[in-house]
Amino acid sequence: MADTTILVVDDEPQIRRVLRTTLSGNGYDVILAKDGQEAIEMVMREHPDLILLDVNMPGMSGLEACSKIRLSFTGPIIMVTVRNSEQDKILAFDSGADDYLVEPFTMGELLARIRAALRRSSSEEPLPKFESPQLSVDLERRIVDVRGQRVDLSPKEFDVLRLLITQQGKPPTHKKLLQTIWGPDHGEETENLRVVINQLRKKIEKDPTRPRYILTEPWLGYRFQLPIVVPEKQPRRKQ
Repeated sequence: MADTTILVVDDEPQIRRVLRTTLSGNGYDVILAKDGQEAIEMVMREHPDLILLDVNMPGMSGLEACSKIRLSFTGPIIMVTVRNSEQDKILAFDSGADDYLVEPFTMGELLARIRAALRRSSSEEPLPKFESPQLSVDLERRIVDVRGQRVDLSPKEFDVLRLLITQQGKPPTHKKLLQTIWGPDHGEETENLRVVINQLRKKIEKDPTRPRYILTEPWLGYRFQLPIVVPEKQPRRKQ
C-alpha cells in the first residue's frame, strides 16, 4: 500500500484536503488535481494507481475527463457524485468508470471500494500486444497504430476491439459483446454495437466495406481475424 498512489480530482479545496488527510492516514500516497485538464496532465506525468474523480466540475466535466483519461490510463477510476439516477450511472460507466460512489458516503465505504478496485486491478494479468504489418494494438496501454499512424479510439471502440482480439478468432455473440462492454442489463441494443463496429472499421480497416480484421458472423456476432499473408512465389530455378 505504501507504493500505491491515488489521484484525487475535485474542484472543492476542502474536499481535496479531507480526502488527502484520510487517504494519507491510511497509507496511500495522494496527489491532487482541481479540474479535468489538470487531472489529464497528472495522469501522464505521475502515473497514479487509482483515480477518485468528481463528476460535477466546472469547465471539463468529470465524464469528459474520464473519457479522455481512459485513452491512456488502465487503472481503476471511481467516480464520486451527488447524482444517483440510473442514467447518471450509465453515463459514468460508459465514460470508462469502474465504480460509482454517491455522496454522502462514509470514509469506511470509500476505503473499502478503493481496496476492492485495487484488488481487481492487481489480479488482472498484463494484456498482450497485437502486431501485424498494418495494425498494432497495445491492449495494456490502449494505443492503436494503423499503417504507422496513431489512431484515437473512443473508450467503447477500444473495449470492443480488445474483447474481439482477446477471443483469439472465436466470435463472441452480440449479447456477450453488449453485456461485457455496456453492462449486464444491455443485451438487446444491437444497433449501438453496430454503430461502434462501423466506427472501428472506418478507423482501422483500409476498406471498411471489405473488412479484413473485424468480420461479421451472420446471426451470431463479430470475429477478429488476422489477415492471411500469402507468400510471394519464388521464380523456378532453371535445371
